[in-house]
Amino acid sequence: MEKIDFRLDGKIALVTGASRGIGEAIAVTLADYGAHCILVSRKEEGLKKVSETIAQRGGKAEVMACHVGDLPQIERLFARIQERHGKLNILVNNAATNPYFGEMIGADEGIWNKTFDVNLKGPFFLVKHAVPLMTASGGGSIVNVSSINGVRPAPYQGIYSITKAGLISMTQAFAKELAARNIRVNALLPGLVETHFSKAILENDAIREYAVKMIPMGRHAVPREIAGVVLYLVSDAASFTTGACFVVDGGALA
Repeated sequence: MEKIDFRLDGKIALVTGASRGIGEAIAVTLADYGAHCILVSRKEEGLKKVSETIAQRGGKAEVMACHVGDLPQIERLFARIQERHGKLNILVNNAATNPYFGEMIGADEGIWNKTFDVNLKGPFFLVKHAVPLMTASGGGSIVNVSSINGVRPAPYQGIYSITKAGLISMTQAFAKELAARNIRVNALLPGLVETHFSKAILENDAIREYAVKMIPMGRHAVPREIAGVVLYLVSDAASFTTGACFVVDGGALA
């Protein structure tokens, strides 16, 4: 039996929301294992530190600014990737937003549009533009970072939870459509992770205590604990894995 291989040498990987938190951990990990990482976020400034970290660890990365909720920016992003590399092997749709905390009926159209543009429409069109490059490369792997909220909506995060549920459905639909192109599509469903995104929860003693009580392991995760699952999914070790939802939540959904 051949040795299971997690190496990503020669692969071009695009990671959105890569300036911090889970996206940063994913990008650094993929670069550690040989991928050339394209780091994407709304502003280049936030990505430079991540790029420097990757370089210091002996990896390769480049920075490309793109607001994933803006379709013309997505088109320009892929035009640059086509020009510079002519291929794409890995796409990690990690960028997300949650601009509203409260009852859904209190949200206006602007909140709805912003959340859906970034969390659902953006990933859809990133996949759409990635497919031709992956097909030309002989196949690829896509990981959509959803949330356990997509399975069990969290209090006062209804709209965000709806988008994450939609991302799970989109993952499964694309997995069926793209399998014949040798493109695998899977979803990652993190629970509570220590990031800027979860700062409001973790800095409120009462909310944090309540949230942690719901986790059998009795703690929240740190970003590096999420990155290893992505490494598996984008490597040849997961060559027969598509349409799957990987829950990383310390047992919260068990």
